[in-house]
Amino acid sequence: MTEEVHGEEGHSPVAEAPPRPIPLEFEAHYITHQEAYHEYALFYLRTNDAAERAVHRVFLEILRHWDALLTESDLQQQTWAIMRRTVIAEALLNFRNQLTAMDTGNGLYTALGSLSPRQFDVIVLRYIAKYDAKHIGWYMGITPSTVDYHCRKARERLSPIWHRASNKEITK
Repeated sequence: MTEEVHGEEGHSPVAEAPPRPIPLEFEAHYITHQEAYHEYALFYLRTNDAAERAVHRVFLEILRHWDALLTESDLQQQTWAIMRRTVIAEALLNFRNQLTAMDTGNGLYTALGSLSPRQFDVIVLRYIAKYDAKHIGWYMGITPSTVDYHCRKARERLSPIWHRASNKEITK
């Protein structure tokens, strides 16, 4: 049966079918907003390559949800929220990767880097960005009580390391 779908020279016409056409409205949205999205991403991510990757992911996400987004009364706000969440997630991932490369001698940065993605994000957003559980929940798409749960579990995992670090400071 698979032999029947191959065209000349063994190429599959199904694999070579053109992708679904991009809606004209989406193309206009891209042209209108790409530069601002790139500047925003560049500010947070600090390198052109990282900004381009993030903005590319943003527009793929917007395109994936385009039909639903068109039904929203606040298309600009909805697409900006997608852009912002994507850039922040990329910045958190970069920060996480930098942490694991740092060595303080007490293992704290390595331990932070080994937290689950949700626990890591909650710890960074709560203790570094100083967001409350409601704001973190909105960003991550979870309830404030789930934010508190992930924060509590992360602190439990980090607790032995914090205690070791505190004891080192006390004995000095």
